[in-house]
Amino acid sequence: MIAQVESKLHPPSSPVNYKSLLKKAFLEIKRLEVDLQTLKTRQHEPIAIIGMGCRFPQEINTPEAYWQLLSQGINAITEVPDQRWNIDDYYDPNPDAPGKMYTRYGGFLDDIDQFDPHFFGISPKEAAAIDPQQRLLLEIAWEALENAGQPVTQFSGSQTGVFIGLTADDYAHLLINGYERENLNVYRSLGALRCMAAGRLAYSLNLRGPVMEVDTACSSSLLSVHLATQSLHSGECNLALAGGINLMLSPETTIGLCKMRALTPDNRCKTFDAQADGYVRGEGGGIVVLKRLSDAVRDNDPILAVIRGSAVNHDGLSNGLTAPNGLAQEAVIQKALVNAGVSPEQIQYVEAHGTGTSLGDPIEVQALGNVLGKTRSVDTPLIVGSVKTNLGHLEGAAGIASFMKVVLSLKNKQIPPHLHLKKPNPYIPWLKLPITVPNQLMPWQAQEESRLAGVSSFGMSGTNVHIIIGEGDL
Repeated sequence: MIAQVESKLHPPSSPVNYKSLLKKAFLEIKRLEVDLQTLKTRQHEPIAIIGMGCRFPQEINTPEAYWQLLSQGINAITEVPDQRWNIDDYYDPNPDAPGKMYTRYGGFLDDIDQFDPHFFGISPKEAAAIDPQQRLLLEIAWEALENAGQPVTQFSGSQTGVFIGLTADDYAHLLINGYERENLNVYRSLGALRCMAAGRLAYSLNLRGPVMEVDTACSSSLLSVHLATQSLHSGECNLALAGGINLMLSPETTIGLCKMRALTPDNRCKTFDAQADGYVRGEGGGIVVLKRLSDAVRDNDPILAVIRGSAVNHDGLSNGLTAPNGLAQEAVIQKALVNAGVSPEQIQYVEAHGTGTSLGDPIEVQALGNVLGKTRSVDTPLIVGSVKTNLGHLEGAAGIASFMKVVLSLKNKQIPPHLHLKKPNPYIPWLKLPITVPNQLMPWQAQEESRLAGVSSFGMSGTNVHIIIGEGDL
């Protein structure tokens, strides 16, 4: 009787179907392998550049106009316009003259005071208090999305990221110095904050992906592109706006750079030349629209070029806080090659940081030779140039100007001339390096594989970025 009751309470368990369990485990492993492979593929997938917008000196307001300036070898540097500051009040050829600058030149944008606030849903009162850099970013971003064939309203509420390089605080200084404290209000306070630049753009377009302002000095905007590609790879966003902006609204920064002897006294950035004696400051900005390549192909987007890989590092302890570190430059280029899965000899062109300084130019060219020249044939030298010879140094926006130059060069299958190279810098061992600098517009000859280029941007802060770009007609 007791045995019968226990039998009912604890019936014998059914036989374990090990074959079924093994089958389920096998299928689950296969599913996990597919997920892992998908993740790995996405992490190394090329990123498509599907649109661009820009503002550069000489009324360059479209990528097409930018290409005309580049291909025609135009120097966009002019004397400081009266709308910025009266150069005669600040100029002195003596670099040690207190409160003075020894240069009269720069690359300047026109009509930076022009803005349609109602178009972006901003009141005129608020617009008047917004840093012109932020207003320009709104216009450039809108135009970049139009250039990409992307209706702006389509991305409202989407996981679209915004990554903006911005270093200049001139407008904030003007507000502080130009207004009594009792006249400061919420619009003037928010309008001068650099962190609001990317945030205002995302707010205006209702974008909900990662949004950040980046400041690593000269490498800021190229780092923004690098960070955007990482965000696309990780799935944080499905579309990204990346770039930077730079305006010179007051003379103080120029005076400070003159005290550092960083600027040239004339109107030419003489990168790689024996007479290189500093850079010319420049204004401008650009934004590129980025998307994972598979998504761009799926959506029939225009593919101007593709980012194959990128890398970032820092100089660490070098010869000085602002001094370049050749070993660090070599390391970041090598890492970018690895991330792109390409060999050094496949890179045909490099858009150099190329500021036109007697210290920086030889270090950079030697680093390029050490990484990209060791296995290169003398018959296929590495071609190197710098857009700073056209526009000057755009500082926080320098990297995006270089990046866009390479995209346009790939698209047009031509390499623009590098300006102001009269006598090569004798501290660069040109005869030992398979490197050449173009002095005229030249065809970009295709090799067996697609055209590939590198873009370097090295910040005065010590942060180095290198991005490898390939042509879009894969």
